[in-house]
Amino acid sequence: MAQPCGCVSPGDGPRAAEPFILVIFGASGDLTHRKLVPALYGLLHDGLLPERFAVVGYARREKSDDAFRNELRAATEAHSRLRPVRDDLWARLAGRIFYQQGDYADRASFLRLAERLQSVGREGRIPGNHLFYLATPPEVVAGIVESLRETGLSRRGETGRPWARLIAEKPFGRDRDSARALDALIHRGFIEDQVFRIDHYLGKETVQNILVFRFANSLFEPLWNQKYVDHVQITVAETLGMEGRGPFFDQAGALRDVVQNHMMQLLALVAMEPAMGLDAASVRNEKVKVLRSLRPMDRACAERSLVIGQYGRGAVGGKVVPAYREEQGVAPGSTTETFVAFKAWIDNWRWADVPFYLRTGKRLAERVTEVAIHFKGVPRVLFNRESAQPLPPNVLTLRIQPDEGVSLRFQVKTPGQVATLCPHQMDFSYRKSFGTEPPEAYERLLLDAALGDAALFIRNDEVDAAWRFVGPLLAGCHEGGERRLHAYAAGTWGPEAAEELLERDGRAWQTTGTRAE
Repeated sequence: MAQPCGCVSPGDGPRAAEPFILVIFGASGDLTHRKLVPALYGLLHDGLLPERFAVVGYARREKSDDAFRNELRAATEAHSRLRPVRDDLWARLAGRIFYQQGDYADRASFLRLAERLQSVGREGRIPGNHLFYLATPPEVVAGIVESLRETGLSRRGETGRPWARLIAEKPFGRDRDSARALDALIHRGFIEDQVFRIDHYLGKETVQNILVFRFANSLFEPLWNQKYVDHVQITVAETLGMEGRGPFFDQAGALRDVVQNHMMQLLALVAMEPAMGLDAASVRNEKVKVLRSLRPMDRACAERSLVIGQYGRGAVGGKVVPAYREEQGVAPGSTTETFVAFKAWIDNWRWADVPFYLRTGKRLAERVTEVAIHFKGVPRVLFNRESAQPLPPNVLTLRIQPDEGVSLRFQVKTPGQVATLCPHQMDFSYRKSFGTEPPEAYERLLLDAALGDAALFIRNDEVDAAWRFVGPLLAGCHEGGERRLHAYAAGTWGPEAAEELLERDGRAWQTTGTRAE
């Protein structure tokens, strides 16, 4: 396929996946309905699925194939990026969707599943390639993996064809020890090359473009280091509260739910060295080097460099919302953190003495995920010699969501006889530039798993390195209990202590006023 003028593709175009059967454990759940099946519909629409494929949903509830298909049709109409849903396309997808009832730790149920997979494979002429997706609560993963092993469905370590692969959703353990235990359990049934640990942030177009932006543009990469960068800010802000996730979140908290996975992955991509190639091993080798270079934070440092908070009542989008402790499924006296902000250091040659400020929170003023590179200010000569305040620095912002794009803030002279300088924002929007919505993250990740391409998935040593850093943060914030927990009103940017964290360093968080409209 011809590329637009000036566009370069390092490959020969999209690769074709081999025929396969996707088995979704937890098929009755929210993830299947909101993300996975709409993603399959998007892949089918774009011609990226093989002609011979099938989907087998597995869950505890009794239901027929037709009832399952009708549920998924309604979910796709509600959540697909491609609406309205086309009847002809849905008919093609629905004809390949099946449902299997069973328990998650019952060998007899998995023997029936194996028989169903053989039957579906024969009817669809699919040669036994199985992609198992764990869209389930963490507590049932052990039973599923062990049952897949006992019934021979995991094909542990087998080479050649047919293949079996396992997609595991976060959380990857509750701490370093439990993550290692989970890893050992999974490896009883699957070797590491068969395991695809999914973090949907890595499937987002802008996250993938971090590497392109850095390493395909000679304008920026020479400046991407401690000589020119003053500090880096990473923000993952949500306006939503619990939305039915109260019981899970109250056991996890923001550090486990967001920092250990999403934010550590963003940090690694922003800070990594150039990889030898775009293959999975090369990219993930460089990411894990960054995570291992994070300076450990002891308890005393956590007191100074870590802020945790919990939202109270407030207003979001003009609507009054309850406090966290009033949310369904949350313990009345819970000390679980809904907000985290901290300062991190990467002890390597590129980033020596450059602070990384990270923050995430629920019920904040705006839904936004972004990485802001704040460059060092210009010398106090010429334009800012007499000014009480230095010139605002250049800021390069990579917007992950909701308006995917890149913006650059720089100084310009306003028209007139006086040399008045003002910051100006140059903005690039993927939606405006390409005239289309980018594919959903799960579309890319499901396709890559079917292709066996693990570059956008997390390797076990990345998980371990992330927990090595986050573990002491967990201990530090939970040790203080209520004493460490800062209250903030829903609809704000979090507790004042988070602002003070940067103010002590003579800096400030980038907020709405500095973003491009």
